[in-house]
Amino acid sequence: QVQLAESGGGSVQSGGSLRLSCAASGYTPDNLYMAWFRQAPGKEREGVAVIARYGSTKYADSVKGRFTISRDSAKRTLYLQMNSLKPWDTAMYYCAADPSPAWWDLLRPTDFSYWGQGTQVTVSS
Repeated sequence: QVQLAESGGGSVQSGGSLRLSCAASGYTPDNLYMAWFRQAPGKEREGVAVIARYGSTKYADSVKGRFTISRDSAKRTLYLQMNSLKPWDTAMYYCAADPSPAWWDLLRPTDFSYWGQGTQVTVSS
C-alpha cells in the first residue's frame, strides 16, 4: 500500500512559480512510476508529467519547458517545479503512483493505482 500526500499549492499571479511536493510512504519511490495529474472544474483529469523508476520523464505538451518533475529518493518525495504559470494552469493537482503502469508514458489516470488528495493551484491574470 502506498500513501501519497501533496503540498505546496497556492495562489500566484501569471508568470509566477510554485513547487509542489508529494510525500510517499509505504513504498520506496525508486520502485514506483510517479506522476502529476491535474483537474480543472468541469474538465477531465489530465496528465502533466511522469517520472519512471529509472528516471526517464515525460511531459504534457502544454507544460513542456515550464514544468519539471523530479524525485528525491532519500526524502521519499516527488516534486513538480512549475514556472511561467498561466491562468489555464489553474486546477487541482494530484500526485499518483504505480509500481508497473501499463503504459507509463501515456499519462493516463487509469494506469495509476495510488492517488493523493490533491493540492489546489490558482493562477490569476
